[in-house]
Amino acid sequence: MPLPYDLAPPRAASLGLIVLETDETLENEARRAIPAEASLHHTRIYSAPTVTPETLGQMEAELPHAATTFPGHVTYDAIGYCCTSGATVIGQDNVAAAIRTAHPGAKTTDPITAVMAALAALGAKRIGLLTPYTLDVSAAMQALLEANRFEIAAFGAFEEAEEAKVARISEASTLAAMLKVGSGANVDAVFASCTNLNTFGVIEEAEEALGKPVISSNSALIWHLARLGGLSADIPGALRDGR
Repeated sequence: MPLPYDLAPPRAASLGLIVLETDETLENEARRAIPAEASLHHTRIYSAPTVTPETLGQMEAELPHAATTFPGHVTYDAIGYCCTSGATVIGQDNVAAAIRTAHPGAKTTDPITAVMAALAALGAKRIGLLTPYTLDVSAAMQALLEANRFEIAAFGAFEEAEEAKVARISEASTLAAMLKVGSGANVDAVFASCTNLNTFGVIEEAEEALGKPVISSNSALIWHLARLGGLSADIPGALRDGR
């Protein structure tokens, strides 16, 4: 005999994340920060085990298909492509266009778009940039930030191309690097790039030590995604107030 049931009302917002196949960090940090009243859907996109400009560019062809693999009956308020260096190489407009082939009504973001929005909200122009990337990948990101009128006042990189190793970089190492690139008086804020880099456990410690904002790819992306969905996220550090 069929049992009776009621249908719950829809969640406050439906958000989507297109996560790299090699990413081990973004989903853990996102679920900690996205409010419970939001529905959060993840899908994966193929990504090479090493990060180079060539492997990053290859994801552009995969993006439209990846966007189709979310639950099809859901209307998405906002969808994020979760690769900072990938969005830098592919181009922010190209990322947005690829997602909208499957979800034309969704707002879109990516980490580098979100980072620039976050830096603007914080009033930061002179950036201490920390990346795990090799120098050629870091150079493309520096150029994009500078083209958008941000100054790279300090720079440091772990120079690691293997995604599996990036996901294992200790937060203690990342904290030490944040403090090094952020220590100069000419630095307004620190930006630690890469969605695979663990940062949520040390952002507030770094801010307290430096006396200035510290953001990461994940903190900025989740903050921006939630904003686009009309929500506030529980982000560590200066972005927590949802500005």
